[in-house]
Amino acid sequence: MTEPLTTETTPIAIDLHKELAETQVAEVLDELDRELVGLVPVKTRIRQIAALLVVDRVRRRMGLTSETPTLHMSFTGNPGTGKTTVALRMAEILHKLGYIRRGHLVSVTRDDLVGQYIGHTAPKTKEVLKKAMGGVLFIDEAYYLYRPENERDYGQEAIEILLQVMENQRDDLVVIFAGYADRMDKFFRANPGFRSRIAHHIDFPDYTDAELMDIGEMMLKSLSYHFDAGGAAAFRDYIAARRKQPHFANARSIRNALDRMRLRQANRHFEQTGLVTLNDLMTITSDDVRASRVFMQSEAKPD
Repeated sequence: MTEPLTTETTPIAIDLHKELAETQVAEVLDELDRELVGLVPVKTRIRQIAALLVVDRVRRRMGLTSETPTLHMSFTGNPGTGKTTVALRMAEILHKLGYIRRGHLVSVTRDDLVGQYIGHTAPKTKEVLKKAMGGVLFIDEAYYLYRPENERDYGQEAIEILLQVMENQRDDLVVIFAGYADRMDKFFRANPGFRSRIAHHIDFPDYTDAELMDIGEMMLKSLSYHFDAGGAAAFRDYIAARRKQPHFANARSIRNALDRMRLRQANRHFEQTGLVTLNDLMTITSDDVRASRVFMQSEAKPD
């Protein structure tokens, strides 16, 4: 059992909350709370990882035996659930705590890593890794790297390079894989080398209707718009209807819907005669919402 570190007379006492504050990580965590609605399990896990790294940092400073924690991660969930935003904040946290040199995020997909002919994949993958060194490499829809049905596919070459770098240069690069949960699970089963190198598997749940409403209102507020009472009621109905349709992408679909509602609002004002007030220009009404194809009765297409 390790004896407590002491001065000549008293044990050394560490204020971990002060340590967190001095690194400014607490500010990043608070910003994450402000910019993302809901996602309580995700935010809790990020705070737990931050706590682990603060303790590890203190232990190393105090001369205790320590091995850098494995920091590669997997983010699973449907589109529009905040995975990229959390990855950005994770890069900030790791940089502020000294686990990566630069704190930048390089976001890529299969096309950025895999070539179309022999000899093309290795240079592409290595160039991406070079850009990402000292930061975080975020690979979205990572399961597309593995295509066993195609014997001439070059994704396996990129996989082998990634595995090697994740193991040998883990002190200078953190890799985050992202995608649908079921497809990511199949990907890891087919490539067990990845699973053994990933310590943190974080699932991003879909937003509830109420959370999507909050997200919509926050997005509008950031653009100096707001719903009137009828617009808000209509948008709640829109959310309930839209999420039942194909290709729903959580917050991403909400953002796209608001863009179209702003377009309809602008055209509504141009079609009217007379002057408009500042409040008119800021208000989204029921008409702006219910003109969406989502409300069509028969075979409605996503709007």
